[in-house]
Amino acid sequence: MAKKENLRFSSRLIHDGSSPDPVTGAHATPIYQTSTFVFPSAEAGGSRFAGEEDGYIYTRLGNPTTRALEEKMAALEKGDAALAFSSGMAAISAVLINLVKSGDHILCSKTLYGCTYGLLQLLNQKFNVEYSLVDMSDREQIEKAVQPNTRVIYVESPTNPTMELADLEMVAEIAGKQDARVVVDNTFMTPYLQRPLELGADIVVHSATKYIGGHGDVVAGIAVGPQDIIDEIRVTTQKDVGGILGPFEAFLLIRGLKTLAVRMDRHCENAQEVAQYLAGHPRVKNVYYPGLPDFPQHDLARKQMDQFGAVLSFEIEGGLEAGKNVMNHVKMARLAVSLGDVDTLIQHPASMTHSIVPREEREKMGITDGLIRLSVGIEDIRDIIEDLEQALSYAG
Repeated sequence: MAKKENLRFSSRLIHDGSSPDPVTGAHATPIYQTSTFVFPSAEAGGSRFAGEEDGYIYTRLGNPTTRALEEKMAALEKGDAALAFSSGMAAISAVLINLVKSGDHILCSKTLYGCTYGLLQLLNQKFNVEYSLVDMSDREQIEKAVQPNTRVIYVESPTNPTMELADLEMVAEIAGKQDARVVVDNTFMTPYLQRPLELGADIVVHSATKYIGGHGDVVAGIAVGPQDIIDEIRVTTQKDVGGILGPFEAFLLIRGLKTLAVRMDRHCENAQEVAQYLAGHPRVKNVYYPGLPDFPQHDLARKQMDQFGAVLSFEIEGGLEAGKNVMNHVKMARLAVSLGDVDTLIQHPASMTHSIVPREEREKMGITDGLIRLSVGIEDIRDIIEDLEQALSYAG
């Protein structure tokens, strides 16, 4: 039998960060549903608060169930350490607040999740942190956009929802010359399909609500990176702002991770077929999916991804009204935001997830009124395509 450290990824999903409970021998990771922990002595309590002795104090400062999830995610992303948060935005906020101060600059992918864009506006308006958006696929544009005060290059790859990619090795090279940190939102890919730390990134963030959990029943976030940065976030931004993950939610994510490989294989297989179907549909103008051979960055996708993911976007003739007609007539797919659920989910970015972004900025990002985002589930592919076929008949 292979040693645990030599196991392949699908096996590590199950075994990394997991061992029988030392007290009871329980096979599944126990849910330590407690707010506080009892000290064996006053001296031990003081030593724990001083950081001189390992041990748990209070669940906002650490919990055994949450710690098991963090150890698993750090191992899967090939990072030193991880932190679990109450949402993806809590993870992103904690990381950025830790890495920048007033007067610093963050360089970001030109297309961003709407709430990440909102966070950047808040940091700018309240704390004088500058930001700018740039096409992360273009070396020349990135190099021109880097400023003397750039401390973070924040990348979505693929971007939400236009699926543009960044060459992560190239971005890391540019950041290294500036001594800036590279933060990559790896939500769409998961460590099963893409590992940014291996490509030179410093920190990876996830909305673990999506594929890490995988079943639409938990909201959570993860940050993975170097031990020193993660330790600093743990005792400052996470502790003092308090966006921690509860032990029950951590248990759900640990359970979800065990099936990540089999789920993602089916997600990706279905998404490839849906993208090919939509690319040939007369009512569809454009399909944005890295797995299509005519996708502008298909070669880059093959280079830095193991598969092409399960999210795609497509534009239809007729703009917003036609898009509403399509979304209002799906029968099996769910008209809902989020992604990464086993169910197929469909939504309209311009009026939903990215509505906070001003129209002018949305259009620069490529988010048109006719753009629909589809998170392809694991249902029978024939049912997914038949549902889209009948819904598209209402596009006009």
